[in-house]
Amino acid sequence: MFACIHSPGIAASGIAEEFSPRLETLDPATVVLDVSGLDRLLGPPEKIAAAIAARAGPRARIALAPNREAAIHAARGFPGLTVIRHGQEAALLGSLPVEVLTPPPELLDTLDRWGIRTFRDLAALPEVGVAERLGAEGVRLQKLARGESGRPPRLADPAPVFVESLELDHPIDLLEPLSFALSRLLNQLCARLEERALAALELRLTLRLETQAEHARSLRLPVPMRNPITFLKLLHLDLTAHPPGAPIVAIALAATPAKPRAIQDGLFLPPFPEPEKLELTLARIAALVGAGNVGSPQLVDTHRPGAFHLAEFRGAAPRPVPHNPAQLAFRVLRPPLPATVQPASGTPAFVSAHGIRGKVLAIAGPWRTSGDWWTTSPWARDDWDAALSDGALCRIYREHFSGQWFVEGRYD
Repeated sequence: MFACIHSPGIAASGIAEEFSPRLETLDPATVVLDVSGLDRLLGPPEKIAAAIAARAGPRARIALAPNREAAIHAARGFPGLTVIRHGQEAALLGSLPVEVLTPPPELLDTLDRWGIRTFRDLAALPEVGVAERLGAEGVRLQKLARGESGRPPRLADPAPVFVESLELDHPIDLLEPLSFALSRLLNQLCARLEERALAALELRLTLRLETQAEHARSLRLPVPMRNPITFLKLLHLDLTAHPPGAPIVAIALAATPAKPRAIQDGLFLPPFPEPEKLELTLARIAALVGAGNVGSPQLVDTHRPGAFHLAEFRGAAPRPVPHNPAQLAFRVLRPPLPATVQPASGTPAFVSAHGIRGKVLAIAGPWRTSGDWWTTSPWARDDWDAALSDGALCRIYREHFSGQWFVEGRYD
């Protein structure tokens, strides 16, 4: 059984959602909804129509019919409430004008010249003649005029909301009993995701505290996952690093759904670590050294040597590295080694640092670089490449502002 609400000037979809989540919006004023099963709650079709009309107001047109098209035409053609039972479609719709069918203008002009004014007139025409003279569109309109069903309804299912919550009988102030409650919610959440063939891309945990405050944490996952054990370990590590400030009285856990990842391993590529295990390993490392010290190094848009920042790690397949045979390799020392340099005539003559000590036999430079002079941390330095008597070939530099010398790296 289908119901149609035609209510010009009023958003009909909001009214329809109060009675059924399965609905199809034709235009802002017309909505079709599936009311199957409402008879157990509201009673026969007449009472269902009356309940919808009481909510929609006196200006709305409400129609209930066994199929979608009959309900739409009745709501658009008859005022007030209309209830059509199975087998009564053609009889009750027969008096409606053919304009309710919204035929193309040229076809409507043909029907007018034939003297066809109502649904009943169109339904009484011979089917073969209609097919020969009006084509497939004429046959479709004749079926609708007889109250027969057309295409199946395109009912919109509501977007699923993946939220699990739990009210605690007694406040929790320890992580171990909290883990038991989280495990239960995670199992329920992952089971619901699995029912719809989805995974979680983000987890949001909200803890209501005994002080009525809220402690919210969010875990953004590198790839969609659906493993409750991995989720529990990640939340355990996060709450260990960011504990709530009071006992917990309620828990809410929400997930942002996404399609599961599809992976096809190559025959000639090395196996990659599983994203779940990699994310858990990174979380454990972050708990030891701090979240700001774990990530993927990214270059900074500056000429400052060695400048980089840590971005959130996102695993990706390695790109093939072109084979360019190098004649000389430079090994950067991080951090650079403090050095003692004895100059002669403004040029380094002797260099001493940890593991490096010798007289300068050949030198190239200096190359002066500077930058960030418009900020509070400007820099400027002079670089040299020096060959030492101990066999080392290295790059040294002197900072302008401090006057200190450093060994930046060695050439191999």
